[in-house]
This record gives sequence, structure tokens and C-alpha cells, in this order.
Amino acid sequence: MATAASTSVFVYKGIDKKGAKVQGEISGVSSALVKAQLMKQGVNAKSVKKKAKPMFGGGGKAITPQDIAIFTRQMATMMKAGVPLVQSFDIVAEGVDNAKMRTLILSIREEVAAGTSFATALEKHPKYFDDLFCNLVNSGEQSGALETMLDRIATYKEKTEAIKAKIKKAMTYPIMVVVVAVIVTAILLIKVVPQFAETFSSFGADLPAFTLFVLAISEAVQKWWFIILIGIIGSVFVLRELNQRSKPFSEAVDKLMLKLPIIGLIVYNSIVARFARTLSTTFAAGVPLIDALESVAGATGNSVYEQATLRVRDEVSTGIQLNSSLRATGIFPSMLLQMTAIGEESGALDEMLEKVANYYEEMVDNLVDSLTSMLEPLIMSVLGVLVGGLMIAMYLPIFQIGQVV
Repeated sequence: MATAASTSVFVYKGIDKKGAKVQGEISGVSSALVKAQLMKQGVNAKSVKKKAKPMFGGGGKAITPQDIAIFTRQMATMMKAGVPLVQSFDIVAEGVDNAKMRTLILSIREEVAAGTSFATALEKHPKYFDDLFCNLVNSGEQSGALETMLDRIATYKEKTEAIKAKIKKAMTYPIMVVVVAVIVTAILLIKVVPQFAETFSSFGADLPAFTLFVLAISEAVQKWWFIILIGIIGSVFVLRELNQRSKPFSEAVDKLMLKLPIIGLIVYNSIVARFARTLSTTFAAGVPLIDALESVAGATGNSVYEQATLRVRDEVSTGIQLNSSLRATGIFPSMLLQMTAIGEESGALDEMLEKVANYYEEMVDNLVDSLTSMLEPLIMSVLGVLVGGLMIAMYLPIFQIGQVV
């Protein structure tokens, strides 16, 4: 059996059982095997050629988590409509614009058509389908309710990606404020301030301290701008590498993010939402609670809550109730604790956790909207202070001369 790594996309033309001309794309190892596969589908292939890779662009856009979420929703819809699994892959792949995503879908389709289970086929692409995704699909296949499970996974992916998008939106605004402020200030210091400096050199009088300070900064920026730029880029790169490679550093960043004003509250609510959403989805899928908590730990996206969830898992494995273990950590909100207790008593834990997830996802939406409203005037204020301060520094000597005259 061919692995996904050895497959290529072929373009074919042929005639179907009804005598109609058909054409399309299919994934396979060789043209001979592709012809045999098409013959099984009732297509007499007249032409099979390997699809040429585009000259630029590397064969399409990179596959994003949003692409995976859309793929999952489309597969859930197809199967709910009663479309066979293999045929669902064909229909979904045909409507995908991203060439890389289409190739991925067709490679999974070939694996499934060859007799491999859906979950096993997904496991061969860990870059796009994590353990949680594959385990849930496997549970759906084992229970005979794959279409229901795909629907739950699709909802989970959509909600998770929506939360991530909200967090990125909240983080983007402050970063943009800093970037715009730095660019505007640099342009003024390099292009505008030197023009005033030439004028001031002919005054023959002492300049105000504020003006001298700005002129000194301007001279330094003009002389060392390249080193400053390299320093900024290097610092960003080093911080990024430290966050990825150094566990103590990344843990410190995670703790700091929770303490930031407003943004920390957004991060906190999004973590609770992801915790509740992931635990609800896995528990509803029939995954044992201890195994579900292990999946939830990695899905929180924050080392503080990941470690706390793993401690909860260890306590639950000894027979302690989930709500008691969560309460002992001291970092989960009372609403989550109370709803978990109700869910454990009523036997509807997944439903209670889903309500918690919906509540905190709505909280994130409201907080991001509030942050956006606050930052719009803040951007104008910051730029106004920077630009206005530089202009005042440049015009102070002119005002003094006017007073003397």
C-alpha cells in the first residue's frame, strides 16, 4: 500500500459508464494504478497525466487550521446527507481551491479506499490532524456514529479557531500601535528633524533643553538606524526562539500574559472556554475522563493550566471527583466548578461543560470588542503625543526668538 508521501496528483480524461466525457484530478502513485482505480469507478481513462506543479507559489497556499475546520464540517455534512465516505472525499476535494488541501484530501481518500480506517489515514498526517482529532474520529468509527462524531469535531474546531482568531485580533491592535508609532517617529527623526537642525545652526543662541534632547536622538538614529533595526529584528527573533525552545521562558510568558490588564482577562476567558469545550467534546465522544483530561491539558494553550489539568487528571485517577480536583487548583472560575458539580451529579457533564464554553466564548467576544473600542482613541493619543512632542521641540527655538524680537 502506498503511503501518502509517495502519492502525486494526476489529471485524467475519460468516458464514464453512460458514455459521457469526464475529466478531473485524482491522487495516486503511478498512472497505471490511477487508471486501475478509475476503472473500478466505472471510468475508462483515455488520458492520465501527472499534474504539473505551478512555476511559482510552491503548489498552493499552506494548509491552515481553518482549512481543516472547513474540511471537517463539509465531511460531516456529506455523511449526514447519507453520502458514502469515499464519495464524500471526492465531492469535498472537488470544491477546494487550495491545491495542497486538495492533495491532502485525495491522499486520505486513497488510503480509505484501499481499506485503511479513516482515523488511521488521518494519523499519517500529524501536522494537520492531532491526536485529539484522530482519537475522536476513531471513537466515531468504533461506535458506528462517525457522522455524529464528525459534526461534534467540526463544531469543536470552528469554536476553537474562532477563539484563536479573537485572541489574535486582541493582540494585533497593541502591536500595531507600537509599530505605527515607531515608524512615524523614525521618519520624523530621520527626515524632518534634520531640516530644523540646519536652520537652528544659524541662530547663534542657546537652544532649549528639550530641543537639544530631540536633536541628539535624531543624530543617533541617523547614525545607527541600521544597527537599531537589526537589533529590533534580532530581539523579536530571539524572543520567538526562546518561547519555542525554552520551557522556563515560555512558562514565564504564559504567566505574564495572564497578568496583563484587559488582555490577561481575554486570555483567561479563552483558556477556560477551550478547557470546557475540549472536555465536553471528548467526554461526549465516550472518551474515558482520565484520557479526556490528558487531551484537554494540551488544548488549553497555557502552561499554567496545562500543569493544573495534569494534576487534576492524577487526582481523578485516584477516585477524587472532578469538581473537587478542579477546586483544589484554585485557578478555575466558580461557574465552571459549580456547573461541573451539577453535571457530575446529573450525569450530563458534557452538556454542562458546553454551556460553560458558550458563556466564556461570548465573554471573549465582548472583551475583544471593548478592547478594540478602547484602542482606537489610544492609537490617536499615542501618535498625537509623539508627533506633537517632536513638533513642539522643533518650534520652541522659533517661539523664543519671536518673544525676543
